[in-house]
Amino acid sequence: MRYAICNETFGDWPLEKALDLAATIGYTGWEIAPFMLTEDIHHFSLRQRVAYARALQASGLEIIGLHWLLAKTEGFHLTTTDPDVRRATANYLITLVNLCADLGGNLMVLGSPQQRNVAEGQSMESGMENAASVLRVVVPELEKTGVRIAIEPLGRGEGNFLNTAADGRALMSMVDNDHVQLHLDVKAMSDEDTPIDQIIRDNAEAMIHFHANDPNLMGPGMGTVDFVPIFAALHEIGYRGWVSVEVFDYSSGIETLVRDSMVNMLAAYARVS
Repeated sequence: MRYAICNETFGDWPLEKALDLAATIGYTGWEIAPFMLTEDIHHFSLRQRVAYARALQASGLEIIGLHWLLAKTEGFHLTTTDPDVRRATANYLITLVNLCADLGGNLMVLGSPQQRNVAEGQSMESGMENAASVLRVVVPELEKTGVRIAIEPLGRGEGNFLNTAADGRALMSMVDNDHVQLHLDVKAMSDEDTPIDQIIRDNAEAMIHFHANDPNLMGPGMGTVDFVPIFAALHEIGYRGWVSVEVFDYSSGIETLVRDSMVNMLAAYARVS
């Protein structure tokens, strides 16, 4: 397994301090929320991008790419019936594709539930087609840069669109391009009726990225979810992508979250392998 961690975990820590802790504990991948880089990505210069990438290289961590793509933005929405907003959203995603490539990443996780929820009175079919139309516009830039988008299903507590892995697969099929695939998240899968390990097996050929966390919003192994069958399923399907820790509750402290998440994942995988 290749273990990574999301940069928002470290809050306002200096980049070098965060990278040093992550590398010391054993993470080898780094996933980036754009809002942690700058308030306006258009003003995040090429020089700043190069400096950031060099800091990662010096730490020994590999840049995976981006997630929380539309979080803390305004004027963007994936499923809206407004064609101008959809066009702006596609253009912004293209901007992020180039940011990802400039940083040395090759993956973008498309979650951001508040920027994709279907409006009251709008059909799910309309939402799916509108989302697919946005992604189709982005596909040429994905092909040009080699970056891939991983569609992230999220539980019903976070939104009303793409709540299951099957929903994510359906949107994938509508876009119908190898650069748009599937992301799976433990917290989100916990909201489905199907066991998590079975969801992993059912979507083995489509999944290109994986988030490790718990429905309690903390790290893997810090709640009630048993990660042994999860890692058993990942091992069984021959998963070679990243297992990236994404947490939302930081109350236990950054050091504890970062360390205990890794300890718990290694212990679970040891019981498999």
